[in-house]
Amino acid sequence: MTDSPLVIVEGLRKVYRTGPKEVVALRDVSFSVLPGELVAIRGRSGSGKTTLLNQIGGLDKPDAGRVVVDGREITSMSEDELLAVRRDVVGFVFQSFGLIPVLSAAENVGVPMRLLRTPVEERDARVRMLLALVGLEQHVNQRPYELSGGQRQRVAIARSLANRPRLLVADEPTGQLDSQTGRQIMELLRAVVRSEGVTALVATHDPSLITLADRVLEISDGVVREGARA
Repeated sequence: MTDSPLVIVEGLRKVYRTGPKEVVALRDVSFSVLPGELVAIRGRSGSGKTTLLNQIGGLDKPDAGRVVVDGREITSMSEDELLAVRRDVVGFVFQSFGLIPVLSAAENVGVPMRLLRTPVEERDARVRMLLALVGLEQHVNQRPYELSGGQRQRVAIARSLANRPRLLVADEPTGQLDSQTGRQIMELLRAVVRSEGVTALVATHDPSLITLADRVLEISDGVVREGARA
């Protein structure tokens, strides 16, 4: 790790409006994350976890404040610039896996590299390496419906690493899995953070997974504070 943060969040505020009603999802949120850290964001459903990750990953813009990722202030970027950040700098893992049903595990992992027109030989080699990294080297040709939930999430993690992102954003990646499989996925995330040199922000409400994080941020009613792993 270096002393220069990979992620800087300053004064983030996000308000959702439904008719005359306002819901404040984020309230003056500020924190930073160092390179190589695995940071868990813990909070109940509706606490603001997904909203916060969407701001950091460039999927949505705040009403106030700023987000800097890898030295780039993404809150001031155009949509084309954000698209490049989401393609080149940030990898995403979602609760719903988000795999393409008609593609094999290897083809799903290779999609981001196809979009970058990565040479075939280089792409195939990285796909094989990533599937081996997540323990699926024997399942390269299987389609999502032929895999268990835990295996599908492993494919999703491998795909998120395809373009060598600096930051991995995972929103409840164990939400659809049983507790044992969920812990295996969290342990895998910790392992890939180390092996790939990635920084990770992982949203979870599962207290059994918190001990695997380097740091914990607690979010409640849109307010973030440092939390304890115990």
